[in-house]
Order: sequence, then structure tokens, then C-alpha cells
Amino acid sequence: MGTMTRSLLGLKTLPSFAPLNCGPASRNAVSSPVAGCRSNSQVDRILRFRCPRPGILIRTRPTVQRDTVARSAIAASGPADAAATSLTGSEFQMVPRIRGICFYSVTAVAAIFLFAVMVVVHPFVVLFDRYRRRAHHLIAKIWATMTIVPFYKFEFEGMENLPPQGTPAVYVSNHQSFLDIYTLLTLGRSFKFISKRSIFLFPIIGWAMFLMGVIPLRRMDSRSRLDCFKRCMEFVKKGASVFFFPEGTRSKDGMLGAFKKGAFSVAAKAGVPVVPITLIGTGKIMPPGKEGILNSGSVKVVIHKTLDGKDADKLCNEARDAIARTLLLHGYGVH
Repeated sequence: MGTMTRSLLGLKTLPSFAPLNCGPASRNAVSSPVAGCRSNSQVDRILRFRCPRPGILIRTRPTVQRDTVARSAIAASGPADAAATSLTGSEFQMVPRIRGICFYSVTAVAAIFLFAVMVVVHPFVVLFDRYRRRAHHLIAKIWATMTIVPFYKFEFEGMENLPPQGTPAVYVSNHQSFLDIYTLLTLGRSFKFISKRSIFLFPIIGWAMFLMGVIPLRRMDSRSRLDCFKRCMEFVKKGASVFFFPEGTRSKDGMLGAFKKGAFSVAAKAGVPVVPITLIGTGKIMPPGKEGILNSGSVKVVIHKTLDGKDADKLCNEARDAIARTLLLHGYGVH
């Protein structure tokens, strides 16, 4: 039946052949027009030409194992080298985590005792120093210094540019890390930070911030921003200083972001100087989003010359330029 069908279709019976075998035995055994020493491509063309419904030719190719060399190299290195490499990597990741645990342990223990002192003196602070609250800020300076001294070195440059203790001012700085607050508290200036309202819910730390007079803020709430602006104006007029991170949040990539104008509007309307500060190195020790680790390193705080003026836009540009130049000199980028 198969032979009759091929005859009716006008096809010749093609014997089986070995695609890569063109020896004498093959030429003698094949008698069809496609026989002989022909290449595979020629045979394919003849089959396609004579078959009304050509089939799909499937050819198998040898699979190349690309990871053979890599596996051979690993195998050649031996189990001892592989174990040593794995141990080194795990140790490298474990050390910053251990340092982070120790850091939070120290800050928690110090905060408990110093918060008790803060609670005891708070009635006297409210009675005699309601707005500046210098006693609370002194306690906060001791707490921050006790926390960071065992873990990283820090230095200050331009301390002569700081206004006198009793002079109200608006301090602004770049924001790289959770460690920025700790580092800035060691300056010993009685300024009021702007902080997210949710931070005030943290035990001990949030309660201490409330006693210090830190200004709460809901970022996406326009009414909260207006209340924050009014409180900053009130503090400055009463002789206290305020501190802003004009970027609004911590930099994710270590580069300086755009500045918001709120801090400079306060300075322009209240007629107080702006003190630009550059923080260098905190983002490398505790990167944003990785608050559970603490790398080794050092921090530098640069205090720039004060800026005066009634134009908030000009003050904003001048402060950002001063901070940006310092960051660029130390290898940081600027958006």
C-alpha cells in the first residue's frame, strides 16, 4: 500500500542514509537520484521539492556544558578553599550586624538612665527655660556622645562659624543616615528638630523627644506642615533655634537631593541667620534602609559660614551650593 501511494504521488522511494557518511559503501548501496556523496542540505532540498507536505527535519546537536570549566575549577580548588571562602564572606556580613546590635544595646541602656534624669528636671526646665530647654539638650548630647564614641570617630570643622549659644538661627544639613541625629546632637546646640510624628511613639526615645520640644510633622498633611511652620516661627521668635533637613528625607544613594524652601522661609521671615552644615560619612557607616548594621568608619561635620537675607530662594540656593561643594570635594555626588 505504501509503495502504490508513492507511485501515485510521483515520489521515489528514498533509502535511509547516514548524513555524515559519504564513503564508498554508501554510494554503492544507494540507487536513487539523491544517492551518492551529497551533503545534508542537498538532500533536504530534494525532499522538500518532491514532497507536497514537507516534514520538519529535526537534527540533534551536541549540548555544550558551559559551566564545566567553572565546576572543574571549583572542584580543583578543593573543599578546604571553598569552605574558607564561604567562612570569610559570612564573617564579613556578620561583623556589621554584631556592631549594630551592640550599638542599639548601648543607646538603649544609656537612654533609660538619662531619660530618668530628664523626667526629674523637666518641671524646672518648663518653668525656667520653656523654649530653649538647654538642660534637656545637654542630656541629649551626653546620650549621643556615649552612644557613638565606642563605634566611630567624628570630627568638626568650622566650629568658629557657629553663632553664639544665645543666638537663634535656622540650621540646615544634608541627610544621609539614621546616625545624622546622633552626630548633630554632639554639637551642643539647643535646636529643635523636625521629626515624623510616628517616631514619638517609640518608647524612651520618642518620649525624650517630646520632653525636648522636638516638632512633630505629618509629611503628607498640609495642615500639619502649616502647624510645623508656625511652631518654628514661634520658637525662633522666643530665642530658640530650629534644625531642618531640607531634602525632606534621607538620601537613598548618598547624593545630595533638591532642597525644599520651608526652612529658608522661616529664616527670611524671622530675620535670623541660616547655618549650613555638611555631614560626611554617616551614610557609609549606616546606609539608609540598613539600620540593622553598623560599618566601621569616621564622620566629618563641616559648619559653613552663616547666611543672612530676606530672600528665601536665594538663601536656599546659597546653602545648597555650600553643602554641594563640600560633598563634591569628598567624592560624593549631587543630583
